[in-house]
Amino acid sequence: MWHMRPALRTLRSPMTAALFTTLFLAALALTTLAKLWLAQRHLAHIARFRAEVPEAFRFKIALADHQKAADYTTARTDLSIWAALFDALLLLAFTLFGGIQYIANHLSAWIASPLSAGVALIVSVLLLSSLLETPFSLYRTFVIESRFGFNKMTLRLYLLDGLKGLLIGAILGLPLLYAVLWLMAGMGELWWLYVWAVWVIFNLLVLFIYPTFIAPLFNKFSPMQDEAMKARIETLLARCGFSAGGLFVMDGSTRSAHGNAYFTGFGKTKRIVFFDTLLERLSGEEIEAVLAHELGHFKHRHVLQRILSTFALSLGFLWLLAQLMQADWFYQGLGVNSSGTATALLLFFMVLPVFSFLLQPLMASFSRKHEFEADAYAAKQTRAGDLITALVKLYQDNASTLTPDPIYSTFYDSHPPASARIAHLQRSSL
Repeated sequence: MWHMRPALRTLRSPMTAALFTTLFLAALALTTLAKLWLAQRHLAHIARFRAEVPEAFRFKIALADHQKAADYTTARTDLSIWAALFDALLLLAFTLFGGIQYIANHLSAWIASPLSAGVALIVSVLLLSSLLETPFSLYRTFVIESRFGFNKMTLRLYLLDGLKGLLIGAILGLPLLYAVLWLMAGMGELWWLYVWAVWVIFNLLVLFIYPTFIAPLFNKFSPMQDEAMKARIETLLARCGFSAGGLFVMDGSTRSAHGNAYFTGFGKTKRIVFFDTLLERLSGEEIEAVLAHELGHFKHRHVLQRILSTFALSLGFLWLLAQLMQADWFYQGLGVNSSGTATALLLFFMVLPVFSFLLQPLMASFSRKHEFEADAYAAKQTRAGDLITALVKLYQDNASTLTPDPIYSTFYDSHPPASARIAHLQRSSL
């Protein structure tokens, strides 16, 4: 009986591969149809409430601004429908229609080293995907964002940013990719632990160098010059027991009219960054309230929780990949005849979003919970009313819809809907 097992495994492999192909196609169809259904719900819900400002915002936001937000969201959602359809077709082209196999065959004929051929395969697919998706990015930036007055970027700056991104990706990504594929091929059954350790170290390194080395390649960061504002912020930081490596203003207006503020880095490289567009729009009290919200994320250790959860998920995914890369049906079921570490890594992370899409609401719910907690913290450190007026201005200036479809929001929105968030803050101020 023992000598029959390899033969039985060979016989079963085509059947298992066919079953996996069916499962993949079903998951892809379900995910794509779900995205289209959610988008259509979102569009219908926004259209239904476009004619009137919601009661909670009746005296805060003008009807023209409310309708601009509805039209802006509609335009972006319409584009997302076409992007979802294109992404599904592109995935099929790379997998079942033979795109990855075609590229792999040519690269293996040109490149003698299996390791270098594997790196070239992954880089080729990523570059081709990025190139094919560029029209959506161009339309979003130079048509939609320009139509609604947000885009400040020239085509030259857009291309320059893209070139910088490619260079940084090559400098940081290629050594990482070589290391990962080498570990996958040479470290035995526990390769996934070694790869995970390298991945963790790499991400921590990027977090450390991003504020001082990477971000300044794209934007100009100037120390805050407004002494009164600096004194206000430093008083808040001292009251909250928070230290930062500096207060900086970013020239966000060179690319977009959208405004924001954020923390970046950790340890001695930790910075507080304000978009210049935000400082121009909000009062000192409102800026303080927005910053208190961001401090709330640190006080509740949300950033650390997200980093740790990302590392935990990556460990689980790498273990799962280690199981799948030994199965012939995994490759054959996705239209690839040749196995290998690079092929396995590429296929796994290309199809993972198809099988994990329905878990997206869970991740979004954690993020919205964190936002409520950060708002509550800000309401204790500053006036809740200041954060409310700041949020209203941000919703207005960024043309964020006040009437998202509830189910769509559950799937996609990392922040609570405007009405729920402001109602929560009003309760906090009582």
